[in-house]
Formats: sequence, C-alpha cells, structure tokens
Amino acid sequence: MKKSLLSLFSGCGGMDLGFEGNFWVHSPCVNKNIRPNWVQEENNDFTLLKPTSFETVFANDILPFAKAAWVPYFLKRGKDESTFHLESIVDLVKKHKSGDFAFPDNIDVVTGGFPCQDFSVAGKRKGFSSHKSHKGQLHEEIDEPTKENRGMLYSWMREVIQITKPKMFIAENVKGLVSLGDVKEIIEHDFRSIDKGYYVLPAKVLFAPDYGVPQRRERVIFIGISKRYAKKSISKIYESNNISEALSPYPRPTHYNFRDSSQLGLFDNGLVPYVTTVQVLYDLLEPSVCTADLAQMCYSKASYCGKTQGQTEIDLNWVGPTIRAEHHGNIEYRRLSLDHGGKHFQELESGLLERRLTVRECARIQTFPDDYEFVRHSHKNDPYNISGSSAYKVIGNAVPPLLAYSIAQRLEEIWDEMF
Repeated sequence: MKKSLLSLFSGCGGMDLGFEGNFWVHSPCVNKNIRPNWVQEENNDFTLLKPTSFETVFANDILPFAKAAWVPYFLKRGKDESTFHLESIVDLVKKHKSGDFAFPDNIDVVTGGFPCQDFSVAGKRKGFSSHKSHKGQLHEEIDEPTKENRGMLYSWMREVIQITKPKMFIAENVKGLVSLGDVKEIIEHDFRSIDKGYYVLPAKVLFAPDYGVPQRRERVIFIGISKRYAKKSISKIYESNNISEALSPYPRPTHYNFRDSSQLGLFDNGLVPYVTTVQVLYDLLEPSVCTADLAQMCYSKASYCGKTQGQTEIDLNWVGPTIRAEHHGNIEYRRLSLDHGGKHFQELESGLLERRLTVRECARIQTFPDDYEFVRHSHKNDPYNISGSSAYKVIGNAVPPLLAYSIAQRLEEIWDEMF
C-alpha cells in the first residue's frame, strides 16, 4: 500500500522525488554491494532506482519559480497540478483553522526543510528573531507578530503536524542550526509535544557524500515518531533514546572517504568510494556546443571576484562544493583561467574557457536526473517559465534526491517494526 507524503517548503521537490524513487542516477552513486535491492534498471553508466511505497499528495512553497519547476516535472510522474500549493504555510494553517481550506487526511509522513537562512553560519544567524517575514519581506516593510517571521516557520510546520497527525515527520535544515545556542533543543522540545506526543530522536547531521552524493553538503535531520501509532514493542526503546542501529531510522552510509586513510578499511565492510564530480559530469558537452539541454547551455556570466565565496574551481577528482541558492557571483567555477589560478591545464590548453558551473552541472552534483528541465521557456500550452537564475536557486535550496531516497529506503526497512 502507498504511504501518503505531505511535503512542506517543497521547492523543486528534491525531498519529494527522493522519497518516491523511480529516477535515474549515475551508477557510482549506488552501492550495489549492500543496496542491490535499490536497482530497477541499468543503462550504460546510469542506474534507475526502484520506486518506493511513498507518494506525494501535497506540496507547497511561496516561490513562483519553485512551482514552475515542480509542476511540469511531477506532472510527468502522474501528479496533478493542484497537488502544489503556491502559498505561505502560515496562511494555509490560518485558512485551515477558519474552514476555508483543508489539509489532506490520512497522512503517513510530513516532510519539510523549513527556511535555513537564519540558522546558516554563512548568514546573519538571526535564528528565531529573523529580520524577514514568512513571505520573505523585510520587517521594515510590514507589521507582523514575531511568530510569523521566517526563523519561526518550524513552528508552523509543527502546526501542520498537529493538524494532520502523521505517523512520523522528517524536518531538515543546515548544519549551522546545531551550533546556534539552544535552537536545536528548543525545536526538539516543541516537536515532542504535538498531539499525543512524538518520540523526537536526537537530531543527526548527515554528510551527503556518505550516501553517494558527490557534494560536500551537511544537513541536520530531525525525525519524530508518533506515540499514537508506534508499536508498544518499540515505544520504550524510542522513549529512552537508547536506540540500536537495527531500529534507527537514520540511513547507514554506503560510501567512504577514499582520501582519509583511517576510512580505507571500510571497503572491507562493503562500502564504496565517494563519488567524484568527474564521475557525474564527464559526458556533458560544453555550453557552447550543447544544443539539446537548455540547463547545460545556461551558466552564470558573473565576473571573477577574487578570493571570496564561490570563486574557486571544482576538483574533478573529489566531491563537489555545496551547491548554494545564491546569486550568480557565488556559483562555483567549472574551470578558472591560468591567471585566476586554474588547475585544469589540459582543458585550458585545448582551448576551453573559464566559466562557472552550468545549471545542469549543479543539478547533477545534487543528483537530480537529466529529465528534470530546470531551464524552461513558457509557451501557450505551458505557462511555466524558469530562468537560469531561478534554476540555480531552486537547485541550491533542494535536498539531494539521492540523500532523501536513502532516508526513505531506511524507513521502509523498519516501517513494520515501528507501526
């Protein structure tokens, strides 16, 4: 039977796609030694992941270009356009309480990557006292209660969980949240008091390369399990937080750091080496030559800005940088010129020019499949238009689908023991 997924702060659907499965990834991203059951089909250097039993029945975001990305892709996967709600979660909760809107019934899982800018070490770190509203406006422009600021949106996710009473929830944010005072403990405490109570497991930071994602991305994951539905046999275990690996809902690593000598022995445990950027970018044509993929033809033309964020080139023989949802000047370089310290000598000698990563290259580093059209030109029968700038933002904001797939597969493994 399908398990219904309600997705909040959905963006372009990285978490949604990952939880559903049935998408192509580069074969090195899948460890077939210990995850042979993930493979549905293989074609050259790509692997089609098996579908899971999860199905997205609701998605939302406030960004029009997030909807413009999400809807056309998920229509191809059998979704209806009405599945996506272009509205603030604050307004949707208020409408639900007034009777003007209703969240779906019988939800099994609620997921949500509540906005991270106020918790990131790269941002202003305002935390719960964000300078922006839930709609992204500066407080100087509006007059709203503090609970409706961007840093408090986790509490509105809590409201949705209170309304829908799912069997479990998954919340995601940047690693910086765990080092910002007692923010992590406050969020965990608030989530525990929902409905008849949730077992909120100690939040865990997942490092994306450990799960086959070719990117130095770290994300903190909160998992809550409903006391209303949890089997009595596991309740005491989750209550005590003394959880064995056999019952932990967090996925186990599938890849290891081949540059760390202390990890080399993990190969004997069935793990395979981290996936490098060259393994996922090697077959892409240069933008000047490509004619079939608008996302590969599109890249930031922002000038080199010296030794600041986003001004380094990727190491083809290592995992890629964290793909950021920021302006063009922060998009990493596919290659730099010799004058700017470029090290891809063979490419430069062959006449290839300095340029930043294309939209498609960013999408591949995030493990999105190539059939996801991140750059689109609208026409009469298709009103959804996505520019390169918007594409960079939704890709950078997303949960890597393969990381989400690892979480979903782990939940499937122990679902019947939990509920």
